[in-house]
Amino acid sequence: MRYQHIVAGTFQARPNRFIARVTVNGQDEICHVKNTGRCAELLVPGARVYLESFPPDCPRKTKFDLVAVKKGTLLINMDSQAPNRAFGEFLRAGQLPALPAPTLVKAECAHGSSRFDFYAEQGSRRAFLEVKGVTLEEEGLALFPDAPTLRGIKHIRELALAAQEGFEAYAVFVVQMKGVHAFAPNLRTHPAFGQALQDARAAGVHILAYDCRIAPDTMAIGQPVPVLL
Repeated sequence: MRYQHIVAGTFQARPNRFIARVTVNGQDEICHVKNTGRCAELLVPGARVYLESFPPDCPRKTKFDLVAVKKGTLLINMDSQAPNRAFGEFLRAGQLPALPAPTLVKAECAHGSSRFDFYAEQGSRRAFLEVKGVTLEEEGLALFPDAPTLRGIKHIRELALAAQEGFEAYAVFVVQMKGVHAFAPNLRTHPAFGQALQDARAAGVHILAYDCRIAPDTMAIGQPVPVLL
């Protein structure tokens, strides 16, 4: 996936979870933050950020979206929509080894009382896939979530139910950076989510994690990384 018209800036402050104050070309600007999570370890005053800019005649309240940030030597995409976009491209291109030649891929697919990010078919195989973006990194370990997520637990449990119904089920953690050595649930922040993952794996859900190839204007699914439960 690719952005248009990327410019660099310097993060100053985040008045609320939807907007940030940044300096672009020496001017203070208000930009939209495309991630409502805390991201406190990323958005620190003085951080180098990358913004997608929009023309003045675009019907928006702000002319910038904050999409990526530098954390030390890491470039991290923090657009919460990017993981689904990048993984959708990856899945449709047949690059997921588990489903290398899907004959059908549907996004935002309802099933019973659940709604999964993707539904895919390959011959007689039917699969539901749920995608989670990961922006938290500590000493080379990618962690999810960065805050308690009851919604995340609900999604994982719904995947387990789908697996018990005979569908293939995949929880895919898209690590929005390159350079991590493994992925793990954030047991310090939300141990119940880690337990939900273990229960889901026991019920037949496949737990996958991939890093990403990152540039200020692009993000693409990279290589699998080990999952530590």
